[in-house]
Amino acid sequence: MALFFFLMLQMIRNPHPLSPPTASNEKEDYKSFVRDPNLDETGEPPEPLHRVNGHNYDPDNPYSDRINATLLSLVRNKELTELVQSMQDLERTWNHKFNYPWTFINDEPFTEEFKRVTQHQTRALCRYEVIPKEHWQIPGWINRDLMHESANFLEDQKVQYAHMDSYHQMCRWNSGFFYKHPALADYRYYWRVEPNVHFFCDVDYDVFRYMQDHNKTYGFTITLYDSPPSITTLWPETMKFVAANKQYLADNNAMKFLTDRDRRPEHHQAANGYSTCHFWSNFEIGDMEFWRSEAYEAYFNHLDRAGGFFYERWGDAPVHTIALGLFEDASKVHWFKDIGYQHIPFFNCPNSPKCKGCIKGRLTDGEAWLNREDCRPNWFKYVGNEWETSMAS
Repeated sequence: MALFFFLMLQMIRNPHPLSPPTASNEKEDYKSFVRDPNLDETGEPPEPLHRVNGHNYDPDNPYSDRINATLLSLVRNKELTELVQSMQDLERTWNHKFNYPWTFINDEPFTEEFKRVTQHQTRALCRYEVIPKEHWQIPGWINRDLMHESANFLEDQKVQYAHMDSYHQMCRWNSGFFYKHPALADYRYYWRVEPNVHFFCDVDYDVFRYMQDHNKTYGFTITLYDSPPSITTLWPETMKFVAANKQYLADNNAMKFLTDRDRRPEHHQAANGYSTCHFWSNFEIGDMEFWRSEAYEAYFNHLDRAGGFFYERWGDAPVHTIALGLFEDASKVHWFKDIGYQHIPFFNCPNSPKCKGCIKGRLTDGEAWLNREDCRPNWFKYVGNEWETSMAS
């Protein structure tokens, strides 16, 4: 009976998965801006900025200027080649100067080859960790029959990875467990690095110290619309939580960013009130104290018991974004405009002499219709573009 009602509820909704234009709208102008802000000359964010001075960031300096932060990668042994690509880019553009440690995490032990090859890419300390089984396994309250039938329905809606249990597990782990790993207990800040991504721009300041000194909680490079069929009940469940926990709402929150209906009304409707805008979390620089907070822990536990990580395909990107948008001061979220980055098929490519290998102002090298997925216009509309403010000052 529960399965019947769940499937009926899904069928009466009108999901709109990410898809190319049809014949009726193929001539639409998909540009998000009259002029992309990444075409404007980009320098560095405001001082104070901490830089290399002598030996203050040497890897073997016990009194270095590094703070309690790590580069963090959830990666499998078979992704070694793709990870090396990412490491080489980030070491070349940033970490060879600052030598922050790398923490690699897997749901199974790393091979000796993986350890040898990755350590060869950096002078910094590398740590190799395994996820505790209780953090990774599908929880006992999930109905496996309902999960299977739900995946069939999601697959019909063209939702990727619907039947891949490990993808659902990864989304749940990245949402509510990565910061609980014992190996991260002594770290506050992290920079998430995935296999097969690119970094294009030399960054000459300590980004973790920037986060600390400027009281930033979260940093992103790309913000996009999500696929509504994958998160149909995420916003209604969020509103249930908020109704019972209004004390957690930040005064200067980003609710309007989360609920905009003007640019993509079909997304707003299909996601039951959520714009689906999210920070693309394959790149994120964050303060784990936010994820460890009472508000976020309570929110994640509510979502976890609702089952949407497995009955739908709730991702860590919308979960992180909604939590930040509701429970954190919007001014504490930072666009790292100056960090050139690519995760196929999207870019963040600023206009800077420090950048090589990407085309300034280009969001994607895919089909033109992919440009409509950009959520930066909404962020700037409702929260503002801090780089315009800093340039003006």
